[in-house]
Amino acid sequence: MFPPVLSTPPILAVQRFVREVWGVYWRLLKLMVPALIVVKGLETLGATAALARLLSPLMQLVGLPDAMGIVWAASLLVNLYTGLVVFFDVLASTPLTVAQVTVLGTLMLVAHALPMEAAVARAAGVSVRATVLIRVGGALLLGMLLHASHQAFGLLEQPLAVAWQPAPGASTLAGWAIEQVRTLGWVLLIIAALMAVMALLRWLHVERLLHWALGPVLRLIGIRHEAANITIVGVMLGITLGAGLLLKDVRAGRLTRRDVFLTMGFLGLFHSAIEDTLLIALMGADLSGILWARLVFALVVIALLARVPALDRRLAAPLT
Repeated sequence: MFPPVLSTPPILAVQRFVREVWGVYWRLLKLMVPALIVVKGLETLGATAALARLLSPLMQLVGLPDAMGIVWAASLLVNLYTGLVVFFDVLASTPLTVAQVTVLGTLMLVAHALPMEAAVARAAGVSVRATVLIRVGGALLLGMLLHASHQAFGLLEQPLAVAWQPAPGASTLAGWAIEQVRTLGWVLLIIAALMAVMALLRWLHVERLLHWALGPVLRLIGIRHEAANITIVGVMLGITLGAGLLLKDVRAGRLTRRDVFLTMGFLGLFHSAIEDTLLIALMGADLSGILWARLVFALVVIALLARVPALDRRLAAPLT
């Protein structure tokens, strides 16, 4: 996905980088624009408020305003970028604390793009039921734990101050459309910056550091060496690539169903750790929740699941 920026002539590297950025952006646009139109239509019809009320009990569990339910719903159904755009739109009328946006960002990171990523996990051998249970249930549990700790110790209570956010919502449809175009322009800049950072980190072989740091820990919680390497790839580059490598090794007989279940379970809770974390950090979320608490939570959950007899077989899906 990311070009070897520093191993090719500068002009070719820039051209390739621009093509890569535009390719990623165009694929996201085809998802985000329809989603934004649907959200606007729901808002016009009053359905957004109804959806917020429907999700209200869940938002209350994690200490968030009802309006944040639509942000998480957009992330769950489409992707993080769509959730980010909806977040900045809602933020104009719903002030938050750093603690609240950290909880929201954690929900989004653990559970997003479920229709697509559950299908990817199913292809690798984990049922949709297991994926939804681990990711949505895990997101809510981690959100509740973060909310309780923030309240108990008075952490991150300062009002949220983000570097950029759109102006309050326009009163006309044309004004709204102009605001969305501006926001989508910012998304393009964000994608370019994130891809540049990821290319640099790959050139610096940051994955070697992750292998050194996470490899022994993953094996300690029950993920064998054969699957640990693939897990670290997923942690760096995302769940789709990790699942693809898993499926290849399963068909080659190098991994068991248990390996697949534990690896996909871990990646469901903690994947694309650099790119996605940087994206959510733009919302003003604190790294203590969106990175470190999420990592520790994933390690603990998988360590516990690894000790449940035959759970991987009961929640497996046929390989496709």
